[in-house]
Amino acid sequence: MTPERKKSGFTLIELLVVLAVIATLLTMAMPRYFSSLEKSREAVLQQNLALLRDTLDKYYGDKGKYPAALDELVSTKYLRSMPVDPITDSNATWVGIPPPQPEMGGVYDVKSGAQGIARDGTEYQNW
Repeated sequence: MTPERKKSGFTLIELLVVLAVIATLLTMAMPRYFSSLEKSREAVLQQNLALLRDTLDKYYGDKGKYPAALDELVSTKYLRSMPVDPITDSNATWVGIPPPQPEMGGVYDVKSGAQGIARDGTEYQNW
């Protein structure tokens, strides 16, 4: 008869220790992940607002008045498509602000329609 060979493999204790280490690492990494995700959404929102405001200024410079609605920027080819508000995940939640004089057009400025407070303590609606 051949001598009995030792079976190779991991014990239950070894597997539990490895899983505990992985769980500990994940609990440290997840808050940073969600924080960076929120930070990137806010950066994209600021960039999209700057793009829309710049496009409104260009439209006013070309036509002498502001567009009646934000969709007019797309129909007149100033934008290929309306940018998405990353907080609401929709391009239909932008809020158009009318100019001080009504004869200047319909949308003078744009704000986000997102509810909530940003990381710096300001409301998204006030950006």
